[in-house]
Amino acid sequence: MNTQGNAYTIIYSSIMVILVAAALSFTALTLKPRQDKNIEVEKKQNILTSVHIGLDADKQSDKAEYIESLYSKYITEAFLVDSKGNRIDGDAFTVDIKKEIGKPLENRLLPVFVCTNDQNIKNYILPVYGSGLWGAIWGYVAVQDDFNTVVGVMFDHASETPGLGAEISTPPFQKQFDGKKLFDEEKFVSVKVVKGQNTTENPHAVDGISGGTITSNGVEQMLSECLSGYLEFFKSQKNDQYEQ
Repeated sequence: MNTQGNAYTIIYSSIMVILVAAALSFTALTLKPRQDKNIEVEKKQNILTSVHIGLDADKQSDKAEYIESLYSKYITEAFLVDSKGNRIDGDAFTVDIKKEIGKPLENRLLPVFVCTNDQNIKNYILPVYGSGLWGAIWGYVAVQDDFNTVVGVMFDHASETPGLGAEISTPPFQKQFDGKKLFDEEKFVSVKVVKGQNTTENPHAVDGISGGTITSNGVEQMLSECLSGYLEFFKSQKNDQYEQ
């Protein structure tokens, strides 16, 4: 074959493209189980962070094993509920919250993770998802078994501005939510994120991020939108406790 001709060039290029594509596909398939495992461990760490467990994970020699052991010990139950508070079939861990929040409330799958601590006290962890300034924001909110008091939160983001909106993923911002209340007497008010106010004594508000107004508003809206879907679940759990 004439190695200087167009036919040779086309055949050679085609073969190289096929070989490179095959190599990339093989590499992707080989790495996928490890990538999937890393995603699973990160999600478990985020769930635990909302109840202040495993905060020293990054200091461990085997972070994945450490997180797995804590998750197995403290997350004692995981299930789905619907907007009426009824338990429904399905795997709470694998639910895509981004897809669910785009559905009408009556069609959503609502995951619940139950953490039982060393004092045998149960906290309920609920995923949240919303929009910041530049992209998605998400996280977990843990509440006491009064279904009113916030135990803790964990927030993360896709592309918020460092030093501004990205502050939602930092401990100082998240720590403000500890002990805040979701209800004002019997009325659901969620937790507001406000600027320029001293919210220390306000049980329903935290300080917003200076220069990150849109992201702060996104967090507030995310909490209200996502947690309101669990109101019937909260009500049913309180009724069960009353009857007992």
